[in-house]
Amino acid sequence: MSFGIVIGPRVRKSPFYEATVAAGVQSFTIYNHMYLPISYGDPAAEYQRLTEGVSLWDVAAQRQVEVRGPDAERLVRRLTPRELKRVEAGRCFYVPMCDHDGVLINDPVLLVLAEDRYWLSIADGDMLFWVQAVAREGGYDVEVCEPDVSPLAIQGPKAADVMRDLFGGWVDEIKPFRFREARLNGMPLVISRTGWSKQGGYELFLQDSTRGLELWERLFDAGRPYGIGPGAPNYVERVESALLSYRADTDEDTDPLEAGLERFVNLERDDDFIGKQALKRRAQNPTRKLQGVVLDGSPIGPNQHPWPLSLDGERVGEVRAAAYSPRLERNLGLAMLSLAAGKSDREMDADSEPGPRKAWVTPLP
Repeated sequence: MSFGIVIGPRVRKSPFYEATVAAGVQSFTIYNHMYLPISYGDPAAEYQRLTEGVSLWDVAAQRQVEVRGPDAERLVRRLTPRELKRVEAGRCFYVPMCDHDGVLINDPVLLVLAEDRYWLSIADGDMLFWVQAVAREGGYDVEVCEPDVSPLAIQGPKAADVMRDLFGGWVDEIKPFRFREARLNGMPLVISRTGWSKQGGYELFLQDSTRGLELWERLFDAGRPYGIGPGAPNYVERVESALLSYRADTDEDTDPLEAGLERFVNLERDDDFIGKQALKRRAQNPTRKLQGVVLDGSPIGPNQHPWPLSLDGERVGEVRAAAYSPRLERNLGLAMLSLAAGKSDREMDADSEPGPRKAWVTPLP
């Protein structure tokens, strides 16, 4: 019996889909009901481009939820436990979002377009429906929609060279977590100094989905002198950099404090936010925390399945993500651990799929 893949209307293609196919994409995942490229068939080359050169990613599946109207700022503050200061146009903020039980339900980047207009650049989750419901139930005077916005990410130490050649030296003036609006041959863009890597780079938010192929080709042409190649959010680099992956590193009951996001949570805010009282209760009795671990044994391929961790035969947590780091020449992981185990320097037993391994706690970068 043979099996095929049917591309139907329930899963959307990005404006850059045809460009990724022409570039040799080998694997997709489904993210926000869209096809998200995850591999072009040569993981070592993709990792090298990201860490030493420049890589172009189709991240249009990183959808935007637009909040616009007189109550937009008030609603945005209601949605996140982060206290937002100096909310001015041109700034970006990492904003964890919780439900009423204090559980982390998304961790978008907020882009402040104007005092009455915001984008939530979301992780994988139906946040459009959540924000619409909160707005309607709370009586906020806002419009909540998904705009025609599709991001491309250009990442790596040579990304700035490509952007400078294509747009001019003003792109160097964009500070991390800032953005500017621009046009390229008439294409309306928002260009931010952001991206899901720690190798440096930009995200270009295209506001005309009919011109996706044109934008991809312009970036690719500008990047040829620097060895640009296609890539995708890189599993190995994100484990090395301890970049949180929502619902990969977290489970259905993880709160932002357990996920290591306490610097983005202010429980003493004067105003209210969704999940505030629940988070206060959770903060009084913490039981676990996301930690870094080192694992022994042969190099681990990117692992997407939790591995139980035990100490003296007692389960103390699980490895949520693991991969071999070429730069550090060791296996690294992110593990949700009991507080006692997380403070211990004793070796733990990891019940990994390839076989038993030893694991030790290590500081996160």
